[in-house]
Amino acid sequence: MLLRYVFLSVLGLSFGLMAAGGVFTVLIAVGLIPRFAGKTHTADHVLLYENMVILGTLFGGLVSVCEWGDLVGRTVVQDWSVPYMAWRIAGSVFLILYGFFAGIFVGSLAMAIAEMLDSIPIFSRRVGFRHGLGIVVLAMALGKMTGSFVYFWKQIFMFGG
Repeated sequence: MLLRYVFLSVLGLSFGLMAAGGVFTVLIAVGLIPRFAGKTHTADHVLLYENMVILGTLFGGLVSVCEWGDLVGRTVVQDWSVPYMAWRIAGSVFLILYGFFAGIFVGSLAMAIAEMLDSIPIFSRRVGFRHGLGIVVLAMALGKMTGSFVYFWKQIFMFGG
């Protein structure tokens, strides 16, 4: 039984490292973090940004794999005498903020990959599109956001289409 757990732990750690390596490879290839630092004129903080991405990835991986949420929730509600509803509201606020910033990150990554592949300029030249490219990109982002809202509002993730 112990050998089984050791084997599963080694496999899980190996696959996690491979997935994280792939994510960081894409981030480096796209040059997303230096581009953000250049656009915001904070190039002297690039190492801080990179460290925050790494720590965020590690924290997100740990939270998604480990079942600490239930333990923390029981501790806060029972031992610290925090009302259950206040804990639920705090959790909802955290999820809203996390979803907002994760959406910004994923959207920025998608746009950086599209820009790296030069798909938007190629498309605009092929179609003969000269003006209003920013509006089209904004419309695409708003459409994606609206689709996400409908997906979660109607709880399509629970029941399918």
